[in-house]
Amino acid sequence: MKHEIHINGLQELDTAAAAFLDEIGDARLIALYGTMGAGKTTFTTAVCKQLGVVEDAVSSPTFAIVNEYRTASGAPMYHFDFYRIERPEEALDIGLYDYLDSGALCIMEWPENIEPLLPEETLRIHITVHPDLSRTLSWVD
Repeated sequence: MKHEIHINGLQELDTAAAAFLDEIGDARLIALYGTMGAGKTTFTTAVCKQLGVVEDAVSSPTFAIVNEYRTASGAPMYHFDFYRIERPEEALDIGLYDYLDSGALCIMEWPENIEPLLPEETLRIHITVHPDLSRTLSWVD
């Protein structure tokens, strides 16, 4: 089934993140594809906010590769940024499969850099930026 969520601007971000969480159901592995500046980190921050993560705890894990957050329920969630990964094997060095197999929500930016390592059940979310700067998140499950 094809899914799309259109975001006209920042004022719709919280609503879009809530709708996204409803639509993904029990999916735990989320790969965000989009160009530089598409809003991957901004959208992840909105998702974290919906889950009750302390807002100032959320940041791009560009240098750390992975950040761990706690949701309002105390459950862990992981935010990855694979932008600086040059070879998929580098992700294995951080224990990638330990995170992916944890059952926790894992949101991954720049997943194309580790594509061969992504499990089949990974939801591949594409963020398209339109000329008016609105965005569309789309995926097939």
